[in-house]
Amino acid sequence: MPSLIDIRRRLRSVRSTQQVTKAMKMVAAAKLRRAQARVFGARPYADAMRVLMRDLMARIETNRPAGDDAPLHPLLARRTEQKVLLLVLSGDKGLAGAFNTNIVKAAHAFLTERERRGQQPVLITIGRKGRDFFRRRRRLEAERVNIFARVGYNHARDIAGEIISRFTNGQCDAVYLLYNEFKSILTQRLVTEPLLPLEPQAAGQPESGKPEVAGKPEETAVDYIYEQPPAEIYRHLLPRFVEVQVFRALLESAAAEQAARMTAMDAATNNAAEMIERITLNMNRIRQAAITKEIIEIVSGAAALEES
Repeated sequence: MPSLIDIRRRLRSVRSTQQVTKAMKMVAAAKLRRAQARVFGARPYADAMRVLMRDLMARIETNRPAGDDAPLHPLLARRTEQKVLLLVLSGDKGLAGAFNTNIVKAAHAFLTERERRGQQPVLITIGRKGRDFFRRRRRLEAERVNIFARVGYNHARDIAGEIISRFTNGQCDAVYLLYNEFKSILTQRLVTEPLLPLEPQAAGQPESGKPEVAGKPEETAVDYIYEQPPAEIYRHLLPRFVEVQVFRALLESAAAEQAARMTAMDAATNNAAEMIERITLNMNRIRQAAITKEIIEIVSGAAALEES
């Protein structure tokens, strides 16, 4: 049986841990508010960009001469998916519950499935946890760490530029994006979506996590009037579209990570409180037993003196 000193030492240790987890919960809550505001601000822009690209690409493809199947932009080139690039967005820090574990498992399942099909998947990791896991198991084409502390559009521009360069140079035939989408404080949804090549159907899909309502009439495509040739319009808009989608995914992942960390630290704080209650009860029982034993020894000693 542990001594009273050992129990008091353990009690102090659990209380210190509880203070740390409570502080981390408060920090995560403050960061979550800012990240959530950025996500809600970026989603309408990303949705509007999708609608614009859907309508514009459908209009341009409809007005093209019959028999002209050559892509107007390298990002529209469709090739047999032999070399597939997966962009994985994980966290830079731990203590976020199953946030990073779920991302790693989903990425590993995706890569294994592609290899089973006879394809050659390659990997780019965003975040320290994904990098640390996969660099011991697979060859990484590129990596980015320590960007989720303060996500900026310049990060999305750099990542999108590298992806576009690899796709246009023929180093990969398709690009997929894997990240955690922020739904609520308690819910994050794993999303695996195709990023390249772009096509009207993919560009016109509803935003992730927003399913189409049954029976709802489809939106009428906007008939844009433009002066520039379609190739010039694509040259300016398509790279920007990729940048916006990558930026939205970065913001979603950052908010989801803070929500997962806040939930995990809240559960850890509650578990520490329950453990403190159990340890305190056990300590009081041991102390009461020790006091009772001392009283019995004193009474027994006094009785023995009286008899003598």
